Amino acid sequence: MSLQVETTERTDVVDVTGEVAAAIPDGVDRGVCTVFVPHTTAGVVVNENESRLLSDLDGWLDALAPRGEGYAHDELDDNAAAHLRAMLLGESVSVPVVDGSLDLGTWQSILFVECDGPRTRSLDVAVASR
Repeated sequence: MSLQVETTERTDVVDVTGEVAAAIPDGVDRGVCTVFVPHTTAGVVVNENESRLLSDLDGWLDALAPRGEGYAHDELDDNAAAHLRAMLLGESVSVPVVDGSLDLGTWQSILFVECDGPRTRSLDVAVASR
C-alpha cells in the first residue's frame, strides 16, 4: 500500500503512525510492518514526536550535513545536503505487529522526515503476517 505525505518546509517531520496503523490489513494478528521511503532525499525513523526533540533533530542534521558547503552534487540540483541527511536517517523501518496493532513503545511514533521540501511524497507500507 502507498501513502501520500505532504510536507510544508525544507526540513519537515510528519508523524505517520496513524496512517501506517490503518494500513494493516484486517485479519493480521501477528507479523511485521515495513515502511519504506522510495525517495533519496527523505527518510523514516521511529522516535518520539516531541517538538523540542524534533527541533534538536533539525539542528543535528544541519550540523552534520549543512547546506551550501560546496558539495559536488550541488552542481546538479543544489540538494546534496538533503541526500546526505537522508542517508543518515535511513529509508525504512520495520515494526512488529501484535494482536493486529503496531507494537510500538509508549513514546514511539513512525516519523517521515523530509529533507528537500516542501513536496508531496509517498511511503510504501508492507505487512508480512505469520
